Formats: sequence, C-alpha cells, structure tokens
Amino acid sequence: MTENKQRQVRALIEAIPELTAGQLHWLDRVVKVFGAKHRFDAKDSDIFDAETIQNFGDAIRVHHSFSAEPFTKDKFEYVLVSVLNLGGQAAELAPKGNPGHDVTIDGVRVSLKTQADKGIKEDVIWISKFMELGKGKWGSRKGDFDGLRGQFMAHLEHYDRILSLRALAKAPNCKYELVEIPKPLLLRAKTGTIVVDRNSKQTPKPGYCHVEDKNGNLLFDLYFDAGTERKLQIRKLKKSYCRIHATWEFFIPQE
Repeated sequence: MTENKQRQVRALIEAIPELTAGQLHWLDRVVKVFGAKHRFDAKDSDIFDAETIQNFGDAIRVHHSFSAEPFTKDKFEYVLVSVLNLGGQAAELAPKGNPGHDVTIDGVRVSLKTQADKGIKEDVIWISKFMELGKGKWGSRKGDFDGLRGQFMAHLEHYDRILSLRALAKAPNCKYELVEIPKPLLLRAKTGTIVVDRNSKQTPKPGYCHVEDKNGNLLFDLYFDAGTERKLQIRKLKKSYCRIHATWEFFIPQE
C-alpha cells in the first residue's frame, strides 16, 4: 500500500464515526457493490489504460449502487473526463449546449453517444438521436433530403472521433462496452442513396440514406425521422465495422 493510499484509508476510518445511520447505509451499499464479482477488459484502445478502465467501471458501479437504470449521457461525459484526468490525460467538457463535440481529450474533439434501448442487439449499433434536424427544409422529395444529409455532413466537421457507451445487459448482471464509430465510415453517407418512405403516415414523409460498400452490402442507414423531434438516426450499423475500446461486466447485489 502506497503512503498516499494509507493516508486516504486513515482519513476515511477517522470520518466513519461521524457519519449518520443513513450515510453508513449508503456507504455499506457501495462497499458491497465494489466487493461483488466483476470483470473489466481492455480491448483495442488508445484512450483507456488498465487504471482508467478500472476507475470508469467503478464509477458505473457506484451509479448502479443506487439505480437500476443505465448510465446516462451526462454521467458518461462527466465521468469520462474525471477518470481521464485522474489518469494524467488532459480532458475537458465542451461548453454546455455546444452543437458539436462533447469533450476534448488530449486536444482531440470527441462526440459521445449512449445506447440503452430495450431491444439492443450486441452486434448492431443504433443511435436513436444522432443530431437534431429541426432547422432543415423538410419536404417529400428526394431533393429535400439532400439538404438534411448536408446538415449531417456539416455536423461531422465539428468533431474528430465518436464514442458510444452501450448498455448491453441491465442489473443485476450488467454489461457495458465502449465502441468507437469510425468517422470515415459515416462520411461515406455523402454518396449514399436517398429513399423517401412514401408509405409512412408521417407528414412530411421520413426518408433514408442507404450507405453500401462497393459490393452492395449495407454498411448503415441514416434515417431522417419526420416526427415531432425532427432528428437523424443511425441504424443497422454492424459493430464489426467499429473499434471496441473496453468492456465492463459486473454483478449488483440486491438489498
């Protein structure tokens, strides 16, 4: 045990007698969660080292000490910056309301996403709200969707990398993974095929941009959602095209 860790332990021991019964209850809850079985694995990452993976996983476990709901995007942003700084990297949050990147890591602009839908598939990525499209012209012709696709292409210019934290299994047996969606892959939407969904009951009509490889195999779809939020979704993107940085599996004891 290092001298610094010894000081921290002594400080905690000295503080415990002053805690209320409720505070002791929550402290005991966190300690039990930390003691439960878990497995944190580094994959192919140039961002996370073993210490950072441990610290990030422990932060998620603290969250699940008090909630069965998946980690949210705001928590992802805050904890990512905190653990990277703790490990000696230079990371900071973007200004609130910034339309582009969410964090900067060692000078690199990074957009952060989360996925925790009920029907999540481990091998297929779906981002239900990649960006808002409210200001774009929304008609029912193919040409109208060229402008919406243009908004997407312009949006990609505001960051360098895209990371998605995916909640693959919920409490008590939780599993998370951090996946990087290659920006060059998304840039291929520039030459994708626009299709208007004329069978939809929405007004105006939604549309798709099908992005395929040179052999005609689908890489992913952009879905221009014409609902009240007017948002762009990314659908059917195979995880095999992406980079897995780390995985976290852990058990949350029931009270």
